[in-house]
Amino acid sequence: MTVPDYQSLMLPLLRLAGDGQEHTTAQARDALASELGLTEQDRREMLPSGNQRTFDNRVGWAQSYLKHAALLRSTGRGRFRVTDRGLGVLENPPSRITNRFLRRFPEFVEWQSRGRRTRGDDYGVPTEDLVGEEEQTPEEAIESSYQHWRQTLAQDLLERVSTCSARFFEQLVLDLLLAMGYGGSRRDAAEAVGQSGDAGIDGIIKEDRLGLDVVYVQAKRWDGTVGRPVVQAFAGSLEGHRARKGVLITTSRFSSAARHYVGRIEKRIVLLDGAQLADLMIDHGIGMSDVATYTVRRIDSDYFEAGM
Repeated sequence: MTVPDYQSLMLPLLRLAGDGQEHTTAQARDALASELGLTEQDRREMLPSGNQRTFDNRVGWAQSYLKHAALLRSTGRGRFRVTDRGLGVLENPPSRITNRFLRRFPEFVEWQSRGRRTRGDDYGVPTEDLVGEEEQTPEEAIESSYQHWRQTLAQDLLERVSTCSARFFEQLVLDLLLAMGYGGSRRDAAEAVGQSGDAGIDGIIKEDRLGLDVVYVQAKRWDGTVGRPVVQAFAGSLEGHRARKGVLITTSRFSSAARHYVGRIEKRIVLLDGAQLADLMIDHGIGMSDVATYTVRRIDSDYFEAGM
């Protein structure tokens, strides 16, 4: 089952609080999960960032929105209770509580208006676009935008790499491996990668700064899918050097047969395709320049506990 969006959780959450008793957020999550028939696997689903469970995040935002509309009120850390207004809504409830429904309450409108002023209404963004019927929580919207940006950036990166010279591609791979902590000093790595070029090996790089072990590297901008024969030839090259570890890098992709092959042989060969290469370049800032940095914060309940 798909985890319901936060707006779909608002009415069930308000109904839960309709008994007039104090509830905890943890109890509410358990009760709502049971009511909706969510499995443990559903509840373990994580946001793209991996920092929080999706269901927990959406229950938290449903609770926050209801509080901003004065349908619920906080009674302590992680505790809440229904208000008289909330009970009034439950006397003749809508089929679904949405942001549009909540905008009938002045407190919610004021809260949304403050958010618009903070985001900058002077940039010509329609009000409805900022407070519309989106199903994502604010955190999910940020993460979705980030993931979309990252996918677009990765595609652009691979297009740029495909137009570069073979020598530049070798240098790019060197820069990436160094950024990942391989190769010892840049001078050591530069003397190794791109200098071998025999028997199917493009370079040799230290696995650690002490040089206790080495990794053999082959980096090629193959066209189309790289099949098992290429990987098998690379494994043979490692055998000729009595090497145990290797990295095969391409800007395209590997076939399932190629990946199956490396999982069956004794030697440790890592296959790095174009998508993984672009992701690592983004993660380690290779060919990247920072434009802006945003820090997403949440309220520290412990800080305010003493004042409750």
